Amino acid sequence: MTSKLTMQTDRPDRLEQFPDFPPRDDMQNILYLYQPSYLVALARHLGHRDTTLVFGEIPVYWYPSRYARIPDLLVAFNIDPAAAISRNGYSIEEHSKPPDFVLEVASPTTTRNDYTQKREDYAAFGILEYWRFDPTGGRWYDAPLAGDRLVDGAYQPIGVQQSAEGHMSGRSDALGLDVCWENGRLRWRIPESGRYLETHEEEAEARIAAEGRAASAEARVQELEAELRRREAP
Repeated sequence: MTSKLTMQTDRPDRLEQFPDFPPRDDMQNILYLYQPSYLVALARHLGHRDTTLVFGEIPVYWYPSRYARIPDLLVAFNIDPAAAISRNGYSIEEHSKPPDFVLEVASPTTTRNDYTQKREDYAAFGILEYWRFDPTGGRWYDAPLAGDRLVDGAYQPIGVQQSAEGHMSGRSDALGLDVCWENGRLRWRIPESGRYLETHEEEAEARIAAEGRAASAEARVQELEAELRRREAP
């Protein structure tokens, strides 16, 4: 959701550390990516932390364009994440490949840019998939959820389905997951099982609930055993 950053470096083999970008003017990523831990859930699921980068708001730089774009969420496989983090940015030349997946979270100030110039730039960068998520349900973007896949150098829309409950989902081949919009929340779903990737909070709640059920079952067993002993007593 951040604007372009112009890079001053003349040659890609002499890239310096990326500059710090301006502070955010809204809380969209905090509300819809960081605070609910959906970014962390995705990183844990994908694993391979030595070769997989899952990061928010990191500049992506491609030398011919001479500027950087800063997607709200970026995923790149088979690269050196430490190099990107230490550089404070992702250089396509340095990693010899573009990111595999980027996502933007809608805001009232960047809607048009996300659909026009950013879409063109991400395609020019060679990014395989570009997704857009609107927590308002389509007030800022023209749809709650939309995705594009790079085909022969141009983005083609990814099919998005709507459930009877109004939930939206589309298949990300890059991630091997369904990207989902559910009541204004961004979720990741495993296609084979239909199970959602759980955040730490959701895992803790499920564990507490399971422990509660186990304790109730154990208490019931003890009650039945006590009743059986009472009946068998002379």
